[in-house]
Amino acid sequence: MLVNAPLEVPEDFPMSEPARQAPSPEPGLRSPAATAPLRDWLATMRTAMSDTPAVETRSAEPAPAEPDAEARNSGWSPRLVSVAAKSTEAADEDVAEIMAENMMLKARLRLESERRDELQVILAQEIRELRAHIAEEVGKMDDLRTERDLWRARCEALAAPLFQVQHR
Repeated sequence: MLVNAPLEVPEDFPMSEPARQAPSPEPGLRSPAATAPLRDWLATMRTAMSDTPAVETRSAEPAPAEPDAEARNSGWSPRLVSVAAKSTEAADEDVAEIMAENMMLKARLRLESERRDELQVILAQEIRELRAHIAEEVGKMDDLRTERDLWRARCEALAAPLFQVQHR
């Protein structure tokens, strides 16, 4: 078993390319249209931050060396991630972006909750009005049935002598 040998992945490997192009599991959260206000807010925050004097600035550490030519020629090379390579400013921007998105989502959740409460009040009132209207209509139908039964009884009483057999 070779420990330091580069990993070789055949080009016809079925999961290699689709795995790199897999869509985000939550496509609606970071759509460009949804993050436009967030980007505006971040731009405003950056200009406000650039107006204030910086407390401490660190220089970004150099990026890691390129993988050797042999690994590049094999078609696949591991991605080297260095924690120190990311500057604190970039990390602060990421945190600021996440915090801004969190604040926007909380505000949107609050608005949706208020809208839901208002809709529930409106729906409850509409249901009460519909129940009252239905009760009124059922009362009218009962009155019509009663009147119909009264007229039927009168007609039967008037028609009864016509159908009686007279005995001679």
